[in-house]
Amino acid sequence: MASLHPTVSEYYTDKNVFITGATGFIGKVLLEKLLRSCPNVGNLYLLVRPKKSQDCHQRITEISQSPVFDKVRAENPNFDKKLIPIHGDITQEGLGISEENVELLENHVNIVFHSAATIRFDEPLRVAMEMNVLGVRKMIQLCNNFKKLEVFVHVSTAYANCDRPFIEEMVYQPSVEPQKLIDALDWLDDEMLDQITSKLIGDKPNTYTFTKQLAEHLLIKEGSNLPLAILRPSIVGASWKEPFPGWIDNFNGPSGLYVAAGKGILRYMNCDAMGVADIIPVDIPVNMMITMAWYTAVYKPSTVPIFHSTSGSVNPFTWGEIENVVMNFWKKVPLDSCFRRPKAPIAKSG
Repeated sequence: MASLHPTVSEYYTDKNVFITGATGFIGKVLLEKLLRSCPNVGNLYLLVRPKKSQDCHQRITEISQSPVFDKVRAENPNFDKKLIPIHGDITQEGLGISEENVELLENHVNIVFHSAATIRFDEPLRVAMEMNVLGVRKMIQLCNNFKKLEVFVHVSTAYANCDRPFIEEMVYQPSVEPQKLIDALDWLDDEMLDQITSKLIGDKPNTYTFTKQLAEHLLIKEGSNLPLAILRPSIVGASWKEPFPGWIDNFNGPSGLYVAAGKGILRYMNCDAMGVADIIPVDIPVNMMITMAWYTAVYKPSTVPIFHSTSGSVNPFTWGEIENVVMNFWKKVPLDSCFRRPKAPIAKSG
């Protein structure tokens, strides 16, 4: 008996998608997967901030030439025609989007993926609030007027509630009401804010996890009339299978450590070797994002679905095990111009 619901690929047929963070690591893999696995998808509208040397069209042209799209390019050489850059900036009023483009989005977008954020752990609180919290508010205000919106997928982090011993698929009440902190930013100068940041974030390890929790709370409160879904990935690393094994375009997180160890620059790591390195290949959360949107739009759950994309205790891989794998790999496939032989033992201080 035929299913009453469309498959994931069928659902995306002729659907127009608005994506923030498309120029980032997860964003590029999301674009590639949508174009390759959902070939009949409509236009992909990409919020892009111009750089000094490139406007938003040039940035998308450069991205489309990346090896990450080689498989798509082989199947459809004109795939880039579906990539529509939208000039904007998550920190600007109204996201910096022109009236003409706002009208375009309001009349055509069916699906929204919001992954734009600052992922720096040491970001000043004011900047982290602007990007991670106020950016969400601006997205809600924009999407409230989308006439054909079927789902809004927000990319959070598995560490938004890392100060809790057990984390469920729910949005927890933050220690500070987001609006109260937003109001305080108007009169607190940077020096005063820096002095009270540690008090504000409490048991959170940094401003990133703190503001990502605030963002979830604000999203649920102010975006309650939107068809929401939330993804919480852990540490996102190089791809497992797609677009091809081992693809990555940055040195964030563990990737930088791997290269520093391989070059012989990193000689020692102060770390708990038995601690679980909750690294998840980028293609797994991207696949979840796409299927989450399909599930939310098709099945219309009564509560906001929240999904964790982690390994954790289900498939644990410790930092000590990673050390052995990485060091053995560099011995077999050494990097060019190494400073010293790769050797970076892990030890826990005190």
